Amino acid sequence: MLPKIYDSENDAYRTMTISEIVGRAPRWTKAAALGAFAAPLLLTTMYQIKPNEEGVVTRFGEYISTEGPGLHFKMPWPIESVDKVAVSDIRRLEIGFRTVEQGPPAQYEKRSIESHMLTGDENIVAAELIVQYKVKDSRDYLFNVKDPEGTMRDASEAALRQVIGDHGIDEAMTIGKTGIQNQTTAKLQEIVDGYHMGILITDTKLQDVDPHPHANQAFLDVVNAKENKGQIINEAYGYQNDVLPKARGGAERLLQEAQGYAAERVNTAKGDVARFNQMLAEYERAPEITADRLYLETMATIMPHVDMTIVDTHLGGPLQFLDIGKTEVRK
Repeated sequence: MLPKIYDSENDAYRTMTISEIVGRAPRWTKAAALGAFAAPLLLTTMYQIKPNEEGVVTRFGEYISTEGPGLHFKMPWPIESVDKVAVSDIRRLEIGFRTVEQGPPAQYEKRSIESHMLTGDENIVAAELIVQYKVKDSRDYLFNVKDPEGTMRDASEAALRQVIGDHGIDEAMTIGKTGIQNQTTAKLQEIVDGYHMGILITDTKLQDVDPHPHANQAFLDVVNAKENKGQIINEAYGYQNDVLPKARGGAERLLQEAQGYAAERVNTAKGDVARFNQMLAEYERAPEITADRLYLETMATIMPHVDMTIVDTHLGGPLQFLDIGKTEVRK
């Protein structure tokens, strides 16, 4: 309640006005009251921006400027206000699961409503994704989307579903994971750029991709069979690489031996022909002497270890015996 004062004109007491109270107050009280009112206003004009932040200044809710790290001044609240955004921090978003405990060991909670999706060959898989992003434009991040994190979650799930829907289940579970990650990153960046969210997607990591629980064992059998198929094919290629060089080497060796044998036979035949031509020339000059020599050479070849005595009946006396052994051969 406000204090009362005696009014001599009306001969009665009345309540004092604010101006009367201020006028009757001591000077130090007035200064203290002014300081108590001005101090909060003065404090709201100064603000500090950390090295990893940006400050977005608004005046009555309208964007004014974006300030970098350091000490800054603005008009007092509620005229101007500043929103601080961590632009260097890498933010993490989990699709299909949530981390309950960091651990170790870490504990996770499945979110099947997010992870279950349809592949291009009409199979159902449970795909989990980690999205890493940061703010690249503070103004767009604050003003263009009401709930940036919720929008990011919806956009990430939509991008992953679209990319998974363009691939078969075998690609999603085995060799196509890297391609799916890259395509998901590009598609998600395209979506957030379309919303002008001021966000940069730094990375997406595709975690577990499993078939529907009811068909899990059957798909595992198929994967194992394909792995065994690949192993058998590799073993066959190894055997082929071992056998074919040996076979080619054997064939080359036989070919070279055959060519050598052919050359030897040809050269021998040529030598026989040359020798026969020489004998023919000698025979034509002296037929009887050549025939006798051929006869003796033939006999020496046929019976190399037999001692022979050649008797020439055309000669008389001791010259008719040509002792070259004990066996007698008559001409």
